[in-house]
Amino acid sequence: MTAPGQVPSPVVTLDDVRSAAAGLTGVAHRTPVLRSRTLDARVGAEVFLKCENFQRVGAFKFRGAYNAVARLTPAQRAAGVVAYSSGNHAQAVALAARELGTTAVIVMPEDAPRSKRDATLGYGAEIVTYDRYAGDPVPLTEALAVERGLAFIPPFDHADVIAGQGTVALELLEEVGPLDALVVPVGGGGLIAGCATAAKALHPDVRVVGVEPEAGDDTKRSLEAGRLVTVPVPRTVADGQATPSPGELTFSVIRRLVDQVVLVSDDEIRDAMRFAFEHLKIVTEPSGATALAALLNGRVGDLPARVGAVVSGGNVDAARFAELCGAVGAQPASAARRERRTEGV
Repeated sequence: MTAPGQVPSPVVTLDDVRSAAAGLTGVAHRTPVLRSRTLDARVGAEVFLKCENFQRVGAFKFRGAYNAVARLTPAQRAAGVVAYSSGNHAQAVALAARELGTTAVIVMPEDAPRSKRDATLGYGAEIVTYDRYAGDPVPLTEALAVERGLAFIPPFDHADVIAGQGTVALELLEEVGPLDALVVPVGGGGLIAGCATAAKALHPDVRVVGVEPEAGDDTKRSLEAGRLVTVPVPRTVADGQATPSPGELTFSVIRRLVDQVVLVSDDEIRDAMRFAFEHLKIVTEPSGATALAALLNGRVGDLPARVGAVVSGGNVDAARFAELCGAVGAQPASAARRERRTEGV
């Protein structure tokens, strides 16, 4: 317990992030940093996009999942792991378990996107389903952990997961040097907590900005209230950020290190996806495009000279991408309703 007047120990340190980076060497991809003169001209700054859509499983989630599973004891790994997720964390834990010689059970909503469900099964995981609108996956996952003796790997509220996600910012800064601002998508908060930890430790003056969809502004509300605030499960195209509340650990880091949280609309997210496809020749999922959307629409305010932004993932199938970007012949809008809540960025 922290004594009165004593500064609490940080959840994660730069050393933790560096240790995670060492463990991920040769396992996770060192993802590319892309530039666009058109983007720079549009926003009035040099922008460096860290493209985690090129990461294994198609999103940054592999970093945290692998780091967490790798740090289990041999006995824990022999027993197996369990997690809940409707998408990227599910795939990440399943692949990490396979790579580290253990087994994974994933609690997924019945209406999880088929492509993400199939990928999770393809990595060798067992899937247990639930109704996302009638039940909470956390008690079910915790019960499975106790019943089967499995290690629970949360999607964001876990120190080893946060440290793994922080390697995104560590790599970016190692490659491009000091930045004046870093813009990061926010769902449950694992990505921005890890990135802010690394960035602020290396360059204390860097401005760290989180981005949420308008419909899921739980972190912004929590910061304004000075406590955790829960919102109804958001209805947004950014399914990877459709969390009702940040985590306790992640929020403690966000309160200390994140300078600002801004919001973007679903239409702005779609426009950013189109921009990335047309000008950068990359495919992003909606959640992966929110930091770019914030830059393109001036949500961050007056930008300094050098800005980093995280493209957090690219897990979207061709039909859904076409629908979101307004292509002729896309699948009907009802498909969007099958991709609601997931584990959070």
